[in-house]
Amino acid sequence: MTTIQHSGNDVIISFAGHLDTATSVEANLKISRELEKMVSIDSLTCDAMKLEYISSSGLRILLSLAKRHKDFRVINVQPQVYEVLETTGFTKIMTVERAMRRLSVEGCKLIGIGSVGKVYRLDGDTIIKVFREGTTMENVRREITLSKEAFVLGMPTAISFDIVKVVPSNQDGVECYGLVYELLKATTLSAYLKQHSEQIDECARMYADLFKQMHEIEVPEGGNIPSAVQHERQQIEHIRRYFPEESISMMLCILDSIPAGNQLLHLDLQTKNVMVQDGQLMLIDMGEVGYGHPLLDLGHSYSSMVSLIGDYEKTIGIPRELGQRFWNQAIEYYFEGLPAETIEERKKQIEVVSCIRNFSWLALSDSFPETVIEECKTMFDERVAQRFDYIKEVCKTFSNWTL
Repeated sequence: MTTIQHSGNDVIISFAGHLDTATSVEANLKISRELEKMVSIDSLTCDAMKLEYISSSGLRILLSLAKRHKDFRVINVQPQVYEVLETTGFTKIMTVERAMRRLSVEGCKLIGIGSVGKVYRLDGDTIIKVFREGTTMENVRREITLSKEAFVLGMPTAISFDIVKVVPSNQDGVECYGLVYELLKATTLSAYLKQHSEQIDECARMYADLFKQMHEIEVPEGGNIPSAVQHERQQIEHIRRYFPEESISMMLCILDSIPAGNQLLHLDLQTKNVMVQDGQLMLIDMGEVGYGHPLLDLGHSYSSMVSLIGDYEKTIGIPRELGQRFWNQAIEYYFEGLPAETIEERKKQIEVVSCIRNFSWLALSDSFPETVIEECKTMFDERVAQRFDYIKEVCKTFSNWTL
């Protein structure tokens, strides 16, 4: 059976059952008649979720559609049909997407909560990052792409190739996207610090080395890694709904003072986004990766590890006092060997840049509670507005931080 739907100039053709010699003639006629009625077609998608079998006759229909429509793809392909498409080479000449597995995290241990989702342990070998409701497939694919690029550039990054649908635990819930990672005997750095607080110094050095390793990598032009400054500007623009123009201008003033750079930046490197595996640190959350000056990256992390607004222990996974002590030791290792006055100047610069992330993170979702938004507004007055003369003076020193 073949059904055709369209929204504007976007067309979805759904196949069910068998697409063989007996059914292909009728399916082809139905598709031709429906498409001829349309003045223009922007995209054409074949949904194969209910397609159980495809023969050479059905393959010819797909090939004809792919040749006539530039934005063409086949989605939700079941294993037996995907095998046919792969064997015949169709996966190399058109976009073919496997049907996503549906998983439940019911009863799974929650090991991390972030601004864009939660991380659960599925079993002894795998974890799953479950994205917030409303996260698009484009967002998920972007994270995979950035993870792969960072890995190729030399970062210890866990890469997921398995996108899944996570089924809700109750009737009122909705399905969300998830990424499955294979991590043997791994735990978050937050959990590790909580269990092994006596190793805080060793972990702080490893954490600092992770930053330094990343900030020594220059991002080549022409790749998929975006400008961190441009992304930050977009987030500031997104939160205009919450803050008056004067507040937005203050944040942009700080952002515009940050020197240019092409270093690899994580932009959310807090201890819940780092896994400890076999005594080594590995990154698992690469959705905000960009390039720019290390000052922006360290400012983001300071915002999480030191000046986070909200429930610190719930978000970071350790008591605030432990997190701040860990950060203070790590930043000393990061700047090890520099003159004391330079280190103090850079610490002030990092704290000032953190004033952007303290509030721009609201752009990560449009569903934060009103109480959180109001708390941010109150803290903005205290951290930025009342100190803005001091902040402007510190911004003048940013240019001293040469790469």
